[in-house]
Amino acid sequence: MNESLSYERILGDVAEILGCDTSEIGPEDNLYDLGLDSVRLMTLIERWRSAGARQLELPDLAERPEIAYWSTLLTGEK
Repeated sequence: MNESLSYERILGDVAEILGCDTSEIGPEDNLYDLGLDSVRLMTLIERWRSAGARQLELPDLAERPEIAYWSTLLTGEK
């Protein structure tokens, strides 16, 4: 669990990296379908590691590229 990461922060970071508005991303949307690629995903991982998600690895997020899943994984909140 990481207290500096929230659903809103994760959504905002993803929207920024994809160049879209947060309203364009649904919690269950497949982020690959919205333009996420491995380079952008690694950028997000590094950003979130810097925010305290030390144990975060690429396969953790690549397996289920959805904001709702990532938020649960990173924040521990359901």
